[in-house]
Amino acid sequence: MRHAVKAIIGLVLLAILALATPIAFDSPRALPLLGVGTDSDTSDLPPISRFVARDGAALAYRRYGGDADRLVILIHGSAGSSIGMNALAKALMAAGATVIAPDMRGHGQSGRHGDIAFVGQLDDDLADLMSSLDSTHRARETTLIGFSSGGGFALRIAGGPLGRRFDRFILLAPFLAHDAPNARPDTGGGTAVAVPRLVALSLVNRLGITAFNGLPVIAFAVPASNPANLTATYSYRLMMSFQADDYVADLRRTSRPIMAMDGADDTAFRSDRLGTALPGIRVEIVPGVGHEGLVTTPAGTVAIVGAWQSK
Repeated sequence: MRHAVKAIIGLVLLAILALATPIAFDSPRALPLLGVGTDSDTSDLPPISRFVARDGAALAYRRYGGDADRLVILIHGSAGSSIGMNALAKALMAAGATVIAPDMRGHGQSGRHGDIAFVGQLDDDLADLMSSLDSTHRARETTLIGFSSGGGFALRIAGGPLGRRFDRFILLAPFLAHDAPNARPDTGGGTAVAVPRLVALSLVNRLGITAFNGLPVIAFAVPASNPANLTATYSYRLMMSFQADDYVADLRRTSRPIMAMDGADDTAFRSDRLGTALPGIRVEIVPGVGHEGLVTTPAGTVAIVGAWQSK
């Protein structure tokens, strides 16, 4: 019996060591400075407005247009900010929408870059933003549009209780999961994930241990000048919040119309497999357009506006 107890204790200590080592010492590798986000349109950029979230934080957003009866909430991609959505937001405004483009908490001018307080806080923030808008703007139709990780986040919202707050969803080049059919390794080289730390944190979170969720688990290639105010790393809790919860389950739970789009030349995701990843929904592939180009080039924004205008 004594030997059995010692063996069990030894196995427990080994398991603790196996989890503690990557949590303590693994980190996402630094990436070379690339041109990610340098093609963002900053002309006619609206000033920052703010709403107060339930924890008292004043979070940033940009507003395009007046009080049109069609409202669009436009969610930027991973590492990004509302600046990266400027070209698309202006195109939607010109087509008759009022557009709200938030800096999601942990990005841009909302909170501290790369971290939030807990997994799921971004869901609360979006609910608080919508409540704030309700006091000033009553829209006939509200569409949630998300780009890249923001597309995965939009699907997360569509599959949850807040999904009933929106009439339609459009997912732009969405990140769905690392093993989704449209995924590429490291999103084509633009990200570096600390896989051992990520796995270890996922395991300890299942045990209810969340004390280490502020550690960084993913890094992004950010340009040295950083004109779009990009975020270089995400903590575990931010990464887990700014993506689909379970994209297959989220899709099944969605009760509102949903469609997806991508550029044919996307090097971050496999656009040709988007339909396989999201079966049963309308998928549109825009020829001659890459990942960032989907939301920054005329060809991309015209296609998105056309999809938004269609029923």
